[in-house]
Amino acid sequence: MTDKVYHALFVCTGNSARSILAEGLLNHFASGRFVAHSAGSQPSGVVNPFALATLQGLGVPTAGFRSKSWSEFAQPGAPELDFVFTVCDNAAGETCPVWPGQPITAHWGVPDPAAFEGTDEDKAHVFMSTALTLKRRIELMLSLPIKSLDSMAIQREITDIGKR
Repeated sequence: MTDKVYHALFVCTGNSARSILAEGLLNHFASGRFVAHSAGSQPSGVVNPFALATLQGLGVPTAGFRSKSWSEFAQPGAPELDFVFTVCDNAAGETCPVWPGQPITAHWGVPDPAAFEGTDEDKAHVFMSTALTLKRRIELMLSLPIKSLDSMAIQREITDIGKR
């Protein structure tokens, strides 16, 4: 019997920075246990270059990222999602599409590093800080014994992680 591979979607408004960081980090650190995706309610169409540079700085591959609409994940044939995380307050307050399956949802809000104004060095620092917050949350999630928890316990744990 093979182990289940979980699908997680990280949602933000523009799908250019925070959700991209989270997608890359989960795919990198999950060792094949998760397949991460990202999307935006109003995608910018462009991945922020600081997000890609930050992922590279953490040793995360950056090929293939693109800014896309969350509607792609509500279409027939989309992956059945096990988890949906909002990583920005705007997306958390929006009415989300109906996702395939019955995913566990949580809000893991972090400030938007793309909104920061300053020198490129300061921007790089803010992006890294955001990535490290997301990385810590992802590591906590990956340490959960998901197979042995019921959905209510997983929901509680995943929600609590977003507060750390």
